[in-house]
Amino acid sequence: MEDQCCSTQLIDGDGVFNVSGLDNFVRTTKLVHCGLSYAVVAIMGPQSSGKSTLLNHLFHTNFREMDAYSGRNQTTKGIWIAKCVGIEPSTIAMDLEGTDGRERGEDDTAFEKQSALFALAIADIVLINMWCHDIGREQAANKPLLKTVFQVMTRLFSPRKTTLLFVIRDKSKTPIEYLEPILREDIEKIWDVVPKPEVHKNTPLSEFFNVEVTGLSSYEEKEEQFKQQVAELRQRFFHSISPGGLAGDRRGVVPASGFSFSAQQIWKVIRENKDLDLPAHKVMVATVRCEEIATEKLRLLSVDKGWLALEEAVQAGPVSDFGKKLSAVLDTYFSEYDLEAIYFDEGVRNAKRRQLESKALDFVHPLYSSMLGHLRSKAFESFKTRLEQLLNKGEGFAASVSRCTQSCMLEFDQGCADAAIRQANWDASKVREKLSRDIDAHASSVRNAKLAEIIANYEKNLAEELIAPVESLFEVGSEDTWPSIRRLLKRDSEAAVLDFSTAITGFELDQSTVDTMVQNIRSYARNVVEKKAREESGKVLIRMKERFSAVFNHDNDSMPRVWTGKEDIRKIMKDAHSASLRLLSVMAAIRLDEKPDKIETVLISSLIDGTLTVSSSRDRSIGTSADPLASSTWEEVSRKDTLITPVQCKSLWRQFKAETEYTVTQAVSAQEAHKRSNNWLPPPWAIVAMVVLGFNEFMLLLKNPLYLMVLFIAYLLSRALWVQMDISGEFRHGTLAGLISISSRFLPTVMNLLKRLAEEAQGHPTPEAPRPQQSLAESSVSSNISSSDSGLEYSSPNMTHRRSMKTEEAEVY
Repeated sequence: MEDQCCSTQLIDGDGVFNVSGLDNFVRTTKLVHCGLSYAVVAIMGPQSSGKSTLLNHLFHTNFREMDAYSGRNQTTKGIWIAKCVGIEPSTIAMDLEGTDGRERGEDDTAFEKQSALFALAIADIVLINMWCHDIGREQAANKPLLKTVFQVMTRLFSPRKTTLLFVIRDKSKTPIEYLEPILREDIEKIWDVVPKPEVHKNTPLSEFFNVEVTGLSSYEEKEEQFKQQVAELRQRFFHSISPGGLAGDRRGVVPASGFSFSAQQIWKVIRENKDLDLPAHKVMVATVRCEEIATEKLRLLSVDKGWLALEEAVQAGPVSDFGKKLSAVLDTYFSEYDLEAIYFDEGVRNAKRRQLESKALDFVHPLYSSMLGHLRSKAFESFKTRLEQLLNKGEGFAASVSRCTQSCMLEFDQGCADAAIRQANWDASKVREKLSRDIDAHASSVRNAKLAEIIANYEKNLAEELIAPVESLFEVGSEDTWPSIRRLLKRDSEAAVLDFSTAITGFELDQSTVDTMVQNIRSYARNVVEKKAREESGKVLIRMKERFSAVFNHDNDSMPRVWTGKEDIRKIMKDAHSASLRLLSVMAAIRLDEKPDKIETVLISSLIDGTLTVSSSRDRSIGTSADPLASSTWEEVSRKDTLITPVQCKSLWRQFKAETEYTVTQAVSAQEAHKRSNNWLPPPWAIVAMVVLGFNEFMLLLKNPLYLMVLFIAYLLSRALWVQMDISGEFRHGTLAGLISISSRFLPTVMNLLKRLAEEAQGHPTPEAPRPQQSLAESSVSSNISSSDSGLEYSSPNMTHRRSMKTEEAEVY
């Protein structure tokens, strides 16, 4: 029984509240699970009036009882509590220290009043233990007790209706029906004289108390009858809180989970001698307990296995049925809160529940945000994958983006709906907007990349289509070069623009953007031509020399020229200079805008015709020059279109003439050499002198034909030696070299020639000895002359033919 009732001293004799003892009592008796289904019974009465004995028999508790053999002294000090054994609902018995004890003295009634107020504030039923023989007496021991009870009621601003059960101990033979009216009359008198607040001056006793009266026989004289009567009284405490039960209206009852805290706070207020406002105290207890319950539920939520598993799963990626799982976890703790706080003040309970919901939602919101982040990332990756797949299939870009965007946003919305929880109406619009911005940014990036790729391809094709033809046209360097380049540029640009416009149709770009891109394509094509023109302008000197060489060394039929002495080298040189200068004028400026200019006229008049205007003395005095090439710009040509300035043209022409002068000199030398090699007759004056001076010898030859025969044979021999030794070829390399070569070969050639003549005379001709390899090579060189350095080339096929005929004649002879 001792273990079941768990009797504990709640407040000691000095008024110290046993907090740990009460907490242990509440935990041991499992009072916290009772809600409002519990009752508190307190007992008051004079010292040594048998209060503890009555409680022990009535509720099977084990409060300490007075030992009659040791004398009448104070047994219960302070306030004790115990659980009533076998009573439903759960009932707590509270044994108060007896009043009017000699230990505290006549004047020390503070603790009596404090304990009485404490009992009235907590207990539903207050037992007033009285002796039967005191009823009707004016100065009996029950009067101070009742005055104390009624006085402390005035300190309860809103007292609840408490049941006062007067237990008449050691009743006499007088029936209880006669004693009860006398007792009630005494109680009414005491109530009337007790000072009350202004509000309750006319309030009857029935508004504060339910007064019940019962009697018990003497425990010492009639123990069995006492026990029987106590057993009957015990039955009245079963279901005491039910309607019509022994307990009062229970308006100020505190839920069992807040009983410990409520008792502590009530005693604290009473000890501080403050007025006790039970409704405010009820709200305060509800506030504290609901806060504690909410805090505990929040703590349990943070360590919940389901929550931790869900949190771990979300860290790895999106979780299906996230909203249902999280809602279930939250519902568990919200429901537990509602269950534990249901008996507390409704306003406080609801307010704390809202705070719990707010804190719990704040606690789980980061996980919800992480879930949305996973959904956004998943939808975004899905968009990128689907877009790439559609583009690889050849679908239009804008249509692909629209289709992928709709499907991915729908997927995200479905994921958000799945992740939503019932307890909150969280808005995912910001994450959705972020996803939309990411999709737009990626689509823009892909579009720019695709457009850049298309533009790069078309620019590459344009460059390939323009560079080679433009280079070829610049090599020609004719008057039609720039018109041809313009036609080529326009044709290729328009074709590229048409194809490009078709290629970007699927992007659904606005017209201004399309116009800008088309203009960029045209500008790029123009830039390609301009860049090529600038590149070619750097090679203009090489081109001019090639053009000069082509015109100077080849005739109109592109055949190599043979400098026979009949050609007008000056005229040919002037034509070659004009052609080269025309090429320079073509390369001097960019002419893509069809603007007329006078570059060619200025160059020809200044550099070939030499019609330079001599500056006047006045002009010279002010330092000006009339030379049109003494400038850094061309008339009617902008600086950005200038490739070669007039000053640079003049410098290039000077360098060009210096480098081509050798070619002209070689041509003149070749022409003079050709004249000398084909002119065997002496000058006319020498012929006249020979005729005049050799007339006698000529007449001698005519008179003696034998001399003619000898001369003819000598001529044939000398001619044969000339052809065999290739004397003209030997002397072509210089006089000294020719003499040395002829002297070394003269005797072998003569001997060989005589030997052949002897053999032919005998009728045994021998094959002609091969000529020395060097002679043949020299003969070949003499017939074809080339100069790679100067660009001069010429040949003499007629001379070769004549030389071969003469050789055959010599062999015949």
